[in-house]
Amino acid sequence: MKRLEGKIALVTGAARGIGAGVARCLAAEGAHIAINDVGNLEAAEATADEIRKLGAEALILTGDVSDRQAVSDMVDATVAHFGRLDIAVANAAISRRGPFLDLAWEDVQRTLEVAQFGVFHTCQLAARQMVRQPAPEVGARGKIIFIGSVHQELPVPGSAAYNMAKVAINHLARTVAAELAGQRINVNVINPGWIDTPGERVYSTEEQIQAGGARIPWGRIGTPDDIGKAAVFLASNDADYITGTSLRVDGGYVLNRP
Repeated sequence: MKRLEGKIALVTGAARGIGAGVARCLAAEGAHIAINDVGNLEAAEATADEIRKLGAEALILTGDVSDRQAVSDMVDATVAHFGRLDIAVANAAISRRGPFLDLAWEDVQRTLEVAQFGVFHTCQLAARQMVRQPAPEVGARGKIIFIGSVHQELPVPGSAAYNMAKVAINHLARTVAAELAGQRINVNVINPGWIDTPGERVYSTEEQIQAGGARIPWGRIGTPDDIGKAAVFLASNDADYITGTSLRVDGGYVLNRP
């Protein structure tokens, strides 16, 4: 039997990149997926098609996670369509990069609105739905997964706002985990290293990605599915006794960074 057979998952920022990888991996283990993205409908449809080919249902929900009402509507739409919500993956993020001395305040605000406050909205509103649902006799009532970053421990130059947001959500996850343990809701963070995504390719050439990947101890840059597989574990019954944990998935990137 698949590990997530019949579970219902909401994944934000799931049209492409890490979110799409997480959505695919959850679906491969039997979960039905509500795919959120802010407006990339063509990519969201492509991800939905992949999920359906795996035998799972897919629902596309457009909305900006920085808009609290939009997130509330996403959760409501997921429950209206599937009947409940078992897994929430707060993946949507944005990183407006630049030197600290030159960074425009509107870029800082936008990064925090999505990568920090959007995570708060997603997890709080998902948790409220989970506690409204009947608790199972055994096992977890719900699974909440934050997608963080190794930036939460590495002061990467040029990424001040993003670094700040990822530190914040790691500590938020621990706080929420402590509060929700009594409700039997697991709350954990995955901190990816350098992952090959469309967003990363805005800042890195193919040559830089290949050369940089070779310097990672594991010998390659990470893939969205590397993060998706970790999400499957944390969303499964195998991780019922794990909460408030930050799981670094980086191929040893942090170990070998100057």
